[in-house]
Amino acid sequence: MSVAGEAVEHVNFPAMATKDRSGCCNPVKKAGPVSLEHVLSALGETKEERESRIRSLFSFFDSDNAGYLDYAKIEKGLSAMQIPAEYKFAKELLNGCDANKDGRVDYQEFRKYMDDKEMELYRIFQAIDVEHSGCILPEELWDALVNAGIELDDDELARFVEHVDKDNNGIITFEEWRDFLLLYPHEATIENIYQYLERVCLVDIGEQTVIPEGISKHVHASKYLIAGGVAGAASRTATAPLDRLKVILQVQTTHASIGPAVKSIWKEGGLLGFFRGNGLNVLKVAPESAIKFYAYETLKNAIGRARGVEDQRDIGTSGRLVAGGMAGAIAQTAIYPMDLVKTRLQTHSCESGSVPSLRKLSKDIFIQEGPRAFYRGLVPSLLGIIPYAGIDLAAYETLKDLSKVYILHDSEAGPLVQLGCGTISGALGATCVYPLQVIRTRMQADSAYKGMADVFRKTVQREGFGGFYKGLFPNLLKVVPAASITYLLRVFLLEQLATSVIVQKLQDNMGIPKISNDTDLLHPPAELEKQNHKLKRLVQSPNSTFLDVKCQGCFQITTIFSHSQTVVRCPNCQQVLCQPTGGRAKLTEGCSFRVKEKDMMVLG
Repeated sequence: MSVAGEAVEHVNFPAMATKDRSGCCNPVKKAGPVSLEHVLSALGETKEERESRIRSLFSFFDSDNAGYLDYAKIEKGLSAMQIPAEYKFAKELLNGCDANKDGRVDYQEFRKYMDDKEMELYRIFQAIDVEHSGCILPEELWDALVNAGIELDDDELARFVEHVDKDNNGIITFEEWRDFLLLYPHEATIENIYQYLERVCLVDIGEQTVIPEGISKHVHASKYLIAGGVAGAASRTATAPLDRLKVILQVQTTHASIGPAVKSIWKEGGLLGFFRGNGLNVLKVAPESAIKFYAYETLKNAIGRARGVEDQRDIGTSGRLVAGGMAGAIAQTAIYPMDLVKTRLQTHSCESGSVPSLRKLSKDIFIQEGPRAFYRGLVPSLLGIIPYAGIDLAAYETLKDLSKVYILHDSEAGPLVQLGCGTISGALGATCVYPLQVIRTRMQADSAYKGMADVFRKTVQREGFGGFYKGLFPNLLKVVPAASITYLLRVFLLEQLATSVIVQKLQDNMGIPKISNDTDLLHPPAELEKQNHKLKRLVQSPNSTFLDVKCQGCFQITTIFSHSQTVVRCPNCQQVLCQPTGGRAKLTEGCSFRVKEKDMMVLG
């Protein structure tokens, strides 16, 4: 039972009683302007019945018959409906209804909100119900979520349908859809509805979820961490020579220039000398990313609860900035010893060509300087996190707005524009906090410094303020290649991992064996010949791939692209094999197919 749906039924209004749906659904009209007439038709209500229903709901909240609603009454009404506190939207509901912003909602304002909300819900219901049958089928809901970039498995989909589907007949009528979302005050987009559904489902699980709220299951957090980790490792390796050069220049207390530093690195270790310390730099990517990811999501929820907001997206820019800064500090503290050892390794002088092992280097630091030495320079490192994040965010938003006005002409920024804005804003933020990075590196590399103040005083005395910007040029040179490699490789890996997830689902959940490339599509194994709608939905995901399709008429095999935007016909008999639907190819019923993934294929 859904929370919102449960709330409406709990009032026990006669007009809200569940109808006999043996005749199933009232067909909705095809796409076009939505009016209340459409809503009445979909609900099978008269104007009088609808007026009575809305009046009854208003009266339920207006328990003292004062003729208006305020925050206290809405809060009390939601509590009476047995909606858990963390899922109430009393403040947002009041703001949504209160047209004149006087803190009170009279019946006309309430009715206007209900009119707008029911038409909004009908509009998205109509968009999901692509067959215009008056009912949302599970596969239609799945398609809508997939097209919105939301991935979920069949168990999640079944659970969501179950929460909305009050009579448990496997389909969602507009009445059930309305009952579930009528008191949801945010814009009813498919993404928002999914988030709401997800939050509601967490209430009824009956056990503590292991994934903090905000890290949605559909996001497949592990998949993003793997992709981000591999992409980060690749970008760090590609820019390792610039990183080593930057560190060498940062610790130079005399006049330092790039040419002599490059010669010194080459003399000590040749080409491999430019990659010294990169192993540790790569090794810390995974734990740092994982800690930061989970800490950020957990902190966003904590800030949301402290501010009394139900949706973590409502914590605002300042809330996200604080959560991001604290998450960065937690991650930085956790992996800091690795960072210090990396700096010592990069700055270790070894003219003989002998590079100390990580074990020996770590042991020497521990014995000679004590365990606290592994956290030398942590304070300036942490001090730079919030300013960097603030400058980066402000610059990014400003650049994105400027690009929208002067380059995109009010169009939304695409991935490449966002990448460009992010690269520039990141470089600006890094430049502003660079002096703190120099202080940190010098404290890490030289135990003779007594602290931040000592580094600052000696640097100014010997080198002037310019000393705080040594190594800035190679550091900025890293930005573009690092950002580009990370972005492009991450996108590629996410696509590959998504395909792997699909194939794994097919094999594990449906008992389908691996099949070699020479499997005969004309005479496939008996257990694979049977058509399976569930299988086909999983395979036809938004992740582009190629399918070998067998024509059901002449058995000719044709390779098609899963996102083909044209009608594809069999070259032999001209029978239609697929048609473009919702940005991807929809196979003709009865066609067999297989999905290629490296040396494996899956038949359908």
